[in-house]
Amino acid sequence: MNYRCPQCDSARIAVKHTGKRTGSAIGTVAGTVAGVSGATAGAEVGASMGTFAGPAGMLIGGLAGAIFGGLIGGSTGCVAGAKIGESFDGALFDNHECLECGYTFSMPRN
Repeated sequence: MNYRCPQCDSARIAVKHTGKRTGSAIGTVAGTVAGVSGATAGAEVGASMGTFAGPAGMLIGGLAGAIFGGLIGGSTGCVAGAKIGESFDGALFDNHECLECGYTFSMPRN
């Protein structure tokens, strides 16, 4: 979309995505913390699946299960946080910034 600065009428406008970035960061941390509990379950499953290869298989299976549990929790939290934060952009935050004069503003939603 072609936005124009309401103060200086410049077309050089940047979108800041403040809510989306903040939500992503908070969601990633929260998802990773929640993924730790999933990681322990994943480690148990991985260890039980690795029993056929002996102690080394249990260790590798347990580590792989824990890593995948944390990754899945973190990425899920990041996506959810980004979507929630995106709803705050424009509604709560001045999401646009003029690169000419530095004025920040929100655009009306369609």
